[in-house]
Amino acid sequence: MGVTGGGDVTTLVVGATGATGRLLVEQLLDRGEPVRVIVRSPERLPEAIRGRDELTVVTASVLDLSDAELAEHVRGCRAVASCLGHTLSFAGIFGQPRRLVREATRRLCEAIEANGADASTKFVLMNTAGNSNRDLEERVSFAQRCVIGLLRLLVPPHVDNEQAADFLRVELGQGGPIEWSVVRPDGLIDEADVSDYTVHASPTRSAIFNAGTTSRVNVAHFMAALITDEDMWRGWRGRMPVIYNADAEKHRTNRGSLND
Repeated sequence: MGVTGGGDVTTLVVGATGATGRLLVEQLLDRGEPVRVIVRSPERLPEAIRGRDELTVVTASVLDLSDAELAEHVRGCRAVASCLGHTLSFAGIFGQPRRLVREATRRLCEAIEANGADASTKFVLMNTAGNSNRDLEERVSFAQRCVIGLLRLLVPPHVDNEQAADFLRVELGQGGPIEWSVVRPDGLIDEADVSDYTVHASPTRSAIFNAGTTSRVNVAHFMAALITDEDMWRGWRGRMPVIYNADAEKHRTNRGSLND
């Protein structure tokens, strides 16, 4: 394990070398937020952020760190964000660790609790619109339920995402030392710049049969806003917001809107 960089750390990001994670790190740094990242391959971080003074890099695998090491890395952080996911390859989908997102979420939360911080800590988890919020009566068709059932049987990452969100929703619940929000994008795409987007308490379309699109940079922008904007956080803590790119002609002024 190696550590480079220094200074006060206020946000820890895991999954920082992924397509969305690196954008989140950039968004946070641009907002003046010091960031610590835990990554296996620091060279995969974009050069534009790798040399920033506000960035601290820990070279390690999250699941390989001891409980004591993980507790040390989250100490002093007011927020932890996870953009972990499975690569779209045979090994990434069916190989180990099959419960990467769930286990990382559980261990990070246990590390936060082990520190016994006086103030609450935010935990922001990137998830998927294909995962329903079972605290709400979200409208899911019979056909979609059948497809989701098959995904649970055949595609391990789907179960991993469900279990990670359920750990926060059920095992942590509300009112403890860790406040959480589970961000659910739909149909991730790559775009260069932040554009108008809308945020909803539940999906407004079928993630299976009528999927929307969400640019990764918009997901990063929203997650960064949750971490740094207290009004935004109060609106979405303990909830599972769904984010879509807005229709440019109809939603020209809805960037980051809080649509229920």
